[in-house]
Amino acid sequence: MLVTGAGGSIGSELCRQIAIAIPRQLILLGHGENSIFEAHGQLRSSHPDLDITPVIADIRDAERLEEIFQQYKPHTVFHAAAHKHVPLMEQNPAEAVSNNIFGTRNVVECCVRHNVERFVLISTDKAVAPSSVMGASKRVAELIVRSAAQRTKSSFSIVRFGNVLGSRGSVIGTFKRQIQAGGPITITHPDMLRFFMTIPEAVHLVLEAGGLGGHGDLFVLNMGRPLRITDLAQDLIKLSGASEDIRIEYTGMRPGEKMVEALFEPEAAVSSTANTQIMRVVEPNDPDLSLVDAMVRRISGQPSISAADVMHLLHEVVPTYAAPPVPPARVVDARR
Repeated sequence: MLVTGAGGSIGSELCRQIAIAIPRQLILLGHGENSIFEAHGQLRSSHPDLDITPVIADIRDAERLEEIFQQYKPHTVFHAAAHKHVPLMEQNPAEAVSNNIFGTRNVVECCVRHNVERFVLISTDKAVAPSSVMGASKRVAELIVRSAAQRTKSSFSIVRFGNVLGSRGSVIGTFKRQIQAGGPITITHPDMLRFFMTIPEAVHLVLEAGGLGGHGDLFVLNMGRPLRITDLAQDLIKLSGASEDIRIEYTGMRPGEKMVEALFEPEAAVSSTANTQIMRVVEPNDPDLSLVDAMVRRISGQPSISAADVMHLLHEVVPTYAAPPVPPARVVDARR
């Protein structure tokens, strides 16, 4: 069993929960040696008898991936490696495409060539009618998986969900640091809503969804009702005991951000599964999947990729990709 992005918040939790099932071998693949070193050390400590192999590799390196698949021959792959931070990817669009699209294509093609029995892509609610480069790149990654599913008898599926509490770079960690520093807490807009779920809960459902199988099926986790970011910040201020001293400042929405995310498109056909927390979703109006492959191959063959190339590719493959108008921030000094 192989997990890409195994040093990240979702990837490392996937490895922890997979290890409980005692797989024949667990391969931790990641680009950052420090995070893989830490994840490997924790797993070795809790599962000393398990065959755990750390592998340092970049999913954008197709030749290196081919060597890994030839050597280890994984039967199941969970693909969690991705660039995820919306503002950073707006400033570095070529990196979003290179990692989230070309990297995903490399992993998927290795899975097809080596007859991997089960492949699961970890996706995001930001792929729905994307307003950001990151979201659009993840939507293309979904399309790549669906296209590959048509060429194999194996189980290829996608699991999409919203924000997870406590992940690297999440608002919870940022708010805690700002509270410890005496404030202020900074929020882009007072009306912003987001879906939230704990990392262990999300990963448990990812594993459940992966077991449901399917050829290109899209599974969406039931995230409950979205939460107002301001309410989350006010609750943390209250719990800190410093409610009279910590201010909330609204800084204005950043490029690529939405006021509220959606888990699937309004016209989507949604059906239940054996698990009430997992929905099977079919979304309309996707492009011809063969065209997706052709477009990705065309632009990946270029020696370099410019921001203009990125935007052209994303708009061509994802017609619903559009940056929304940014509403002005209401300047508020909110106290609890």
